[in-house]
Amino acid sequence: MTNLEGKVALITGASSGIGAATARKLAKAGIIVGIAARRLDRLTGLKNEIEADGGTAMVLEMDVADARSVNSGVTSLIEKHRTIDILFNNAGLMPLSDIDAFNTDEWHQMVDVNIKGVLNTTAAVLPHMIGQKSGHVFNTSSIAGRKVFKGLTVYCATKHAITAFSDGLRMEMGKKHNIRVTCIQPGAVATELYEHISDPAVRQQMEDLRKEMTFLEGDDIAGTVLYALQAPGHVDLAEMFIMPTRQDW
Repeated sequence: MTNLEGKVALITGASSGIGAATARKLAKAGIIVGIAARRLDRLTGLKNEIEADGGTAMVLEMDVADARSVNSGVTSLIEKHRTIDILFNNAGLMPLSDIDAFNTDEWHQMVDVNIKGVLNTTAAVLPHMIGQKSGHVFNTSSIAGRKVFKGLTVYCATKHAITAFSDGLRMEMGKKHNIRVTCIQPGAVATELYEHISDPAVRQQMEDLRKEMTFLEGDDIAGTVLYALQAPGHVDLAEMFIMPTRQDW
């Protein structure tokens, strides 16, 4: 089992949901966590919670869609803790609607955050991992990165892009630079993503699903991340498809 004590992680989208749960879980395992998001008040509360539980956290105000913001946050984390060993590209948006609603601003927003955000953060962190010949990159894709659903078309496109990027990144980074890459692909998770849904009909469909099954929680995904991190160095859990037991689609 890999020793994680004192490792440094950068977690984007850390102000709620999967990101916040993962920050708590990794900090509990002895990892120093850089928690990044736009909502400073949420991050400050999370930092206080982690430190009260004996962990170490650093707040990073970061907009992943803005490369300068990402580079500034990454530089701050490295200046204080000397390295980044783990990157969890978790920030994402899901403002769903049918294509013929033509909510084009939402389409571009999803591309900016869900795809460009991952590229920005990976580009900022990867040179440091390459320099130390080690690291582990996690990208949050989705069941929507494996299948396509009506009403989720653009969101699915962004998550398919992350699945493809993750696999290519793994192939290019593993042998050459000793960097592992894991693509996390959850099914239905109880997070704030559903609050971004602008189409009332689509949002109602998501709410109805809650009555049919027990959704995954952020802590379930956090446990998966920790599991992958603890694998021996020669093992790369490349894709982790995590579903609610009752989700059959």
